[in-house]
Amino acid sequence: MSFFSELKRRNVIRVGILYGVSAWLLLQLTDVLSSLLPVPEWTGSLVFLLLAIGFFPVMIFAWAYELTPEGIKRDKDVDRSASITGDTGRRINTLIVVLLVVAIGVVGLDRLLPGETGKVSVVSSAIADDRPSIAVLPFADLSREKDQEYFTDGISEELLNVLVRVDGLRVASRTSAFAFRDSGLSVPQIAKELKVGHVLEGSVRKDGDHIRITAQLIRADGDEHLWSENYDRELKDIFKVQDEIAKAIVQQLAASLGVGDKSAQVEVIAATDNLDAYELYLKARELFGRRERIDQSVALYKQAIALDPNFARAWEGLAAAETVWTSWESPDGLDHDKLAEEAARKALEIDPELSMPYAVLGSYEEIKNLDWIAAMDYYDRAIAKDSKNTTAWLWRGMLQRELGFLKAARDDFQRCLDIDPLYLNCEQHLAMNLWFEGQDDMAMQLIEHGVLAGFHSVTPNVVPLYVGHGQLVTAALLAVARKDDSGVPVKELVDALQNPQGDHSAGLVRFREWASRIPTERQPGFSLYGQFLVAAHYYDEITAFSGQVLWSPASKSFRQSEQFKKLARENNVLKYWQERGFPPQCEAVGKDSFRCD
Repeated sequence: MSFFSELKRRNVIRVGILYGVSAWLLLQLTDVLSSLLPVPEWTGSLVFLLLAIGFFPVMIFAWAYELTPEGIKRDKDVDRSASITGDTGRRINTLIVVLLVVAIGVVGLDRLLPGETGKVSVVSSAIADDRPSIAVLPFADLSREKDQEYFTDGISEELLNVLVRVDGLRVASRTSAFAFRDSGLSVPQIAKELKVGHVLEGSVRKDGDHIRITAQLIRADGDEHLWSENYDRELKDIFKVQDEIAKAIVQQLAASLGVGDKSAQVEVIAATDNLDAYELYLKARELFGRRERIDQSVALYKQAIALDPNFARAWEGLAAAETVWTSWESPDGLDHDKLAEEAARKALEIDPELSMPYAVLGSYEEIKNLDWIAAMDYYDRAIAKDSKNTTAWLWRGMLQRELGFLKAARDDFQRCLDIDPLYLNCEQHLAMNLWFEGQDDMAMQLIEHGVLAGFHSVTPNVVPLYVGHGQLVTAALLAVARKDDSGVPVKELVDALQNPQGDHSAGLVRFREWASRIPTERQPGFSLYGQFLVAAHYYDEITAFSGQVLWSPASKSFRQSEQFKKLARENNVLKYWQERGFPPQCEAVGKDSFRCD
């Protein structure tokens, strides 16, 4: 007891408590800063180890020394009658209480905020949805040759498309659900990741003209099988089988969850009467979805159309593939934008209720005719036809940003991610938008998340962001991340961004020579070249109006130039503003002029 009393008198116990609370707060601060600064992953572990080692010297020091009005002295040298350990203890108590209040506040804030503050997970801001929910996983391919994945995916997606139309049911997006193919996770684990209460899974065994489809509906909570069935059919009955499965699922959901109406009629409508055309369509769609060999996807769509000229969804797929041709394939002398427009109009002629053809027409008006009003109206129609068309949300968001409406663009990109949280293209464009709006830290987190996932949609555009933060090596790597950006004069670009007032005439020669070697169709807008021209103040060399560069913080001085005004007039941007309103950072000046920033 005398030893314990001495510990209390010398404030050793209080110092230990103070050290513990302070160490915990320091670890929380380290965790936050580690997510914002380019530090190694083991930084937190190192700080913890140092704090643990430091505990013992601090305790020894508190035992051996005492704070006096004359400074720190050894305890044995202090006269007990002159000791102020009682006053020191009260001060330590006050400091402990203050730090505990701070710690409680940190814990409370952490529990109130959705997700982990500052982490990528906060991007998905979907409104809480407590409706019954389901995810349709890709059906397993049990065929002998294991070469029917495109076919099994087609079955899964047809069922998903039917379930989406059931009132009161929330359905996870195709991209999100299909991302768990071969993940090795259990059904409850997948359901937790997708935030759904039910999972539909199954398998397909295709043998010649015969198929066996197994489907089962599982309640994630408890991994309980609600329903399962096997279907042995001839291949010609594929749409009838899908219809049977869809009806059975809806009836089960209606009976157990009160979703929809048990007597309601859901129907899988045969996309075509020609099974060979349907298989070609599925193969084409699979290639297009992965953005692998767009040329082969186009060829397969055309083969499907040749077998069934009234196959509206094949025309729709062809229109979408032709639209993205110039971004993913080498030039071949054909006007793929015009071919996309023709295919889109043919698809709508057959089925006016389709959504994607309207988005394709919007892209055509935007790229070929610079008719921003018509483009916006087409994107609006595409979304009105199908509010879950993530590509329409993405393309409209890109057009909103092109015209300077940054908040509207952000809202569209966010809506795209709310529907499909794994749509990396939407995530990357949202990242660029956040940078334009001054949210650099979150923008860089999302950009790096996409790059680590192997996606480089906007990497050439964000080079100035990383140069501005002094991350020159990262900026240089991002400048050459895409295959059509090899050989870019990186040093000249970085120099112009770092030292805009310098002499960059030699860099201009290098950039002109580099750009001349790249086919016009493959240039990523004019992002890299445009960034150099803007940074080096070669405004007269800029001939294209690209919102991917012109609305960035690095382009503020250019937006105040006469060349910017000239481009806005020549590219019909000013016309759009005059008819539909100016973006928040710009305003009209007189009848035919304006100013920005």
